[in-house]
Amino acid sequence: MFNVMGTIKRFEDNESSLQKNKTNYMKRYLTIVVLLSFGLMSWAQDDVYPAKEYKGVLFITNGTIHVGNGQVIENGTIKVENGKIVQVGQNISVTQDNAKVVDAQGGQIYPGLILPVTDLGLKEIAASVRGSNDYFELGDLNPNIRSIVAYNTDSKIINTLKANGILLAGVTPQGGTISGSSSVVQLDAWNWEDAAYKMDNGIHLNMPSFIARPSRFARLSGETPTDPTKESLDKIEEIKSFFRQAKAYLAEPSHKEVNLKFEAVRGLFDKKQKLFVHANQVKQMLIAVDFAKEFGFDVVIVGASESFLIAPLLKQNNIAVILGLEHELPATEDDDVDQPYKTPAQLQQAGVLFALNDDHEESRYRNLMFNAGTAAAYGLSKEQALQAITLNSAKILGIDDRTGSIEVGKDANIVISKGDILDMRTSIPTHAFIQGREVSLENKQTQLYERYLKKYGLN
Repeated sequence: MFNVMGTIKRFEDNESSLQKNKTNYMKRYLTIVVLLSFGLMSWAQDDVYPAKEYKGVLFITNGTIHVGNGQVIENGTIKVENGKIVQVGQNISVTQDNAKVVDAQGGQIYPGLILPVTDLGLKEIAASVRGSNDYFELGDLNPNIRSIVAYNTDSKIINTLKANGILLAGVTPQGGTISGSSSVVQLDAWNWEDAAYKMDNGIHLNMPSFIARPSRFARLSGETPTDPTKESLDKIEEIKSFFRQAKAYLAEPSHKEVNLKFEAVRGLFDKKQKLFVHANQVKQMLIAVDFAKEFGFDVVIVGASESFLIAPLLKQNNIAVILGLEHELPATEDDDVDQPYKTPAQLQQAGVLFALNDDHEESRYRNLMFNAGTAAAYGLSKEQALQAITLNSAKILGIDDRTGSIEVGKDANIVISKGDILDMRTSIPTHAFIQGREVSLENKQTQLYERYLKKYGLN
């Protein structure tokens, strides 16, 4: 009897202990939920709101208009109706009632700058806080992954780019051999649906490297050296096999089962999408040219640090280029030390369609226009350099019918700067418009600046 009662007591004690643990776990869970809620609330810049749609008439007057196609209009005026540019030139009458008039005060007027390939809105604090990132997925061939649905419009980086004149961006996934699809977004939106400017415009492929990069301890650990050329060619054959299977699948009139990965690359075959090949080595880029020939894809090479070596071949095959980091060391030790600065002019001379980019995490993409300024100091004209971050980017991303230049019929994506936007000293944007809406140039940094001016009585 004693043993039975003791067993019952131990059971009751265990049940009581479990109940207490359950209560403690619930308290911890609720605490975590509350902390996350406060974290998310503090994450957004609650008082920097997207601008409302503007349906009226807008005039931008008294400025030097850099059209984006090489043309410059002194003392020009831009007329905008319902977000679209309807007139550009000199001596345009500003007489319409109830029109909004913005005086550029002798400043410089530019098309909104475009950041063509970026993880903006997907990666916030890089490796430091995993929960702030959503830029890659597990697996090797992921063409069905869509970056647009992960785009975070509350990223604090976005407003710092607007303040520098960057108004559109190509949001791009990473990881694996085929990372997924990129989309173009405008940088003044409540959510990703509002932000979407052109969805799923390209599929991104990371070309395997032909250079072996063994571990520094490989010899000590007894690792067997690998043949990078054989491994890369095997991987390339695997990629080609995927596209051949996709082509055969898409040629069938109907399917018993839908293959999401094959369906995701349909746009490559019907020219609604482009294949963005991330490659720097000449061998990698030659494979990209081969892809264009075998499958008929519209190919864009991203990175392309050695593209100057095969510029005529790229031009011959209509391969566009998005150059990567410009302020970096040359790709090989035999190159000129200033080769990254000279590459844009060499591509321009060869007639290659190219755009400039800024994918440097330390600057968080804010140096796009200054990369163009460096290119202007090494062979490009100022207008050619501007075109490399506006109209050329728009052409490569497939949005040049809507933006990239200040021309009649296009969206009024416009930036006004006190001085030369390509010059770090004089680039001071004062106004920005996205589809005719004047957007705020405030961001976390400007708010902190104003806060401490007030604290110390300096404002």
